[in-house]
Amino acid sequence: MLATKKQVSVAVREASLQDHAQISELEARYGLATKPFDEWKHLWMDNPVYRDLETHWPIGWVLQDSQERIVGYLGNIPLGYEFEGKSLLAATTRAWVVDEAFRSYSILLLDYFFSQEHVDLYLTTSLNRQAFDGFKVFEPAPVPVGDWDRSRFWVTNSVGFAASMLSFKDMAFPKLLSYPLAIPFSVKGKLTSKRLRNGNRISVESCPAFDERFEVFWNELKRRRPHVLLGSRTRETLDWHFKHGLLRHDVWIFCVSEGPRLIAYATFYRQDNLQVGLKRVRLADFQSLADDQLLVPMVAYAIERCRRSGIHMLEIMGQSPEKSQLVAELAPYERKLPSWVSFYKTANPHLGAKLRENKTWDLCWFDGDSSL
Repeated sequence: MLATKKQVSVAVREASLQDHAQISELEARYGLATKPFDEWKHLWMDNPVYRDLETHWPIGWVLQDSQERIVGYLGNIPLGYEFEGKSLLAATTRAWVVDEAFRSYSILLLDYFFSQEHVDLYLTTSLNRQAFDGFKVFEPAPVPVGDWDRSRFWVTNSVGFAASMLSFKDMAFPKLLSYPLAIPFSVKGKLTSKRLRNGNRISVESCPAFDERFEVFWNELKRRRPHVLLGSRTRETLDWHFKHGLLRHDVWIFCVSEGPRLIAYATFYRQDNLQVGLKRVRLADFQSLADDQLLVPMVAYAIERCRRSGIHMLEIMGQSPEKSQLVAELAPYERKLPSWVSFYKTANPHLGAKLRENKTWDLCWFDGDSSL
């Protein structure tokens, strides 16, 4: 596919694993997080859905200039979903980035993404305001429920958090000024911790890996919730999704059990903001066969671990209305995001009608590529 404008030409082709170095350089130039080659390759080569596909699946597309230099990239990751007893194939984007001189051609990459055959559902949970103008051409619908335009959080290291705030505002001497600024965060943090601990007698277990209990849990979860769109959480999928984070000890798994039976779990993952020196942990996923109230002891456990580890903040975004309300009652801080970040599209009329119903949805930061 060729496009020409003002004597500038670009071509679109499928991305390959050999493009990693150029893609990483492009991502880094525009402030996006990059992955080492092994971790980047892992997104597809070790992906259970990708391995089981019977049709060809592009790992993404690149824009090339007339000298065959990569000037744009859009990743394409396959994910498995369950709904009404059927397996669905979803596609999620990753790292849509285009060199500034070629931005007028960036829409070509999305055209390839939204033109894929055999895809039941297109889904993104990380669409920022800058990217939305391109996406809206293809008329994706906002995920109708969930906290996809706000963040709720706890400050777990007052001095470190204050210093990162000052760095973000480009203030001089952020470390020195952080000490007086940290005092109100520290006082409020102590009051919040006391509230989380009061009345909480649930035993939370820290799990080093996803064991066989998670497979049993997943089978029961999808039986109980057949009319809710659920991203696959087989043990194999969980291992793939969080593999490198677990190896770096950047992913925490917390569980609540009744005897040998797993009844709830939560996964938290590290996602720092290196530009301002912010050390941050986010909730990726919480699932329960019992009561959503089991999220409370897991959050309390995570807060204490953040404090011991020198993490500056614990953040929760993108939960269902019920879970969001629970978090809102506990979290001392909230910030409004610049825009709604979760959108979907489907060409299946039956599925499209179902997805317009609020009761169908229970997405979180596990969905899409937000926590990959």
